[in-house]
Amino acid sequence: MTGDDIIALTKKHTIFEYAAQAAVEPIPVARAKGVYFWTPEGKRFLDFNSQLMCVNIGHSDPRVVKAIQDQAAILTYVTPGMATEPRARLGAKLAQLTPGDIDVFFFTNGGAEANENAFKIARAYTGRQKILARYRSYHGGTAAAIAATGEPRSWSQAALPGFVHVLDPYHGIERGWDSAGESLRYLEEVIRLEGPQTIAAFILEPVTGTNGILVPPDGYLQGVRRLCDHYGILMIADEVMSGFGRTGEWFAVNHWGVVPDMITMAKGLTSAYVQLGAVGFRQGIAEFFKDRPFPGGLTYSSHPLACAAALATIAVYDEDNLIDRARRTGILMADLLADLAARHPSVGAVRSIGLFGIVELVRNRETREPMAPFNGTSPEMAALGAFFRQEGLFTFVRWNYFFSNPPLSITDAELREGFAIIDRALVITDASVMA
Repeated sequence: MTGDDIIALTKKHTIFEYAAQAAVEPIPVARAKGVYFWTPEGKRFLDFNSQLMCVNIGHSDPRVVKAIQDQAAILTYVTPGMATEPRARLGAKLAQLTPGDIDVFFFTNGGAEANENAFKIARAYTGRQKILARYRSYHGGTAAAIAATGEPRSWSQAALPGFVHVLDPYHGIERGWDSAGESLRYLEEVIRLEGPQTIAAFILEPVTGTNGILVPPDGYLQGVRRLCDHYGILMIADEVMSGFGRTGEWFAVNHWGVVPDMITMAKGLTSAYVQLGAVGFRQGIAEFFKDRPFPGGLTYSSHPLACAAALATIAVYDEDNLIDRARRTGILMADLLADLAARHPSVGAVRSIGLFGIVELVRNRETREPMAPFNGTSPEMAALGAFFRQEGLFTFVRWNYFFSNPPLSITDAELREGFAIIDRALVITDASVMA
């Protein structure tokens, strides 16, 4: 099929997520390899966002492809009530990788379901019902996951009872950051006012993803851990986006030496080659369900094909030393981001950790007025996105910012290729900066 044929048929019979359908202009994709993908007509794009921040090992790695093919030839599916070798081996491998004594896992189809089940586990284990979550967060599109989400994608959904939102330390480009101490005092006040005996868990992205690559101030996550311990609240780390090397560690919490009670994951778990998510929890929580029914179940839980893909993906991380590479290449990316900030007046802030990066754009560096409003766009941001597409750079442009989240396998030369396009593109937004 031609690119136009693919788009026409896709728009006629399928729905695109979180978008007014008439405004959608998808890129038709025929194949992908490494850090690039191509349209049917042969136009090449540099994947600077790892699609949805998930193709961490790069596209079409033959080792993972072969593992999927081999597993499909042997066993594609059994009921989750049975046990398979890929399931057994993956659980044991994740127990080696996850922090502390997190060594028991429930496998889901993706990140939203991992978070849904984390809430069920927390409520069953504690006997409490409330879930604390943060504004400027995204935890998935299913009922409870979107209720925990604290950004515009949750606005159109009826609020579920039992979810309480607290402010993130970051308040946007104009206001900036609270200190760890300020944020923790505020958080403790909310806990006291809500009644700690009513709160089952606090879910947070250790490094917030789509809402701005928000790296917490030092001491914040450690303080959250202490508050949760003090009040008997379970700490859930949503590592769906930040896990599996994205920040230069297997999991982002490792940067701050924090062990959550539960950790949710997906995306980089299989590098999105096959759908798979998981919620991992500490041994004490697992023991609770020895003599009590576990409160969750899914037709495709522990799917053998997905578990085989995850094992092969983890092997690639190890064989290619991708976690360390993300840390090292992340240093170069931080330098390239800083260079953009030094030379382009429309760059109001840059943030990164490992290969998890963002550029926030402003109209005025003194007032720090964003280049587009919260939950909105502007002609300049639209033109920036159009330039990226024209020049063959794929990344997300959202509100007043855009992302730099390439596959962990990217070379220095490929990274510089992407930043050269960004450098040219920022001429568009620089022209709108007010003196």
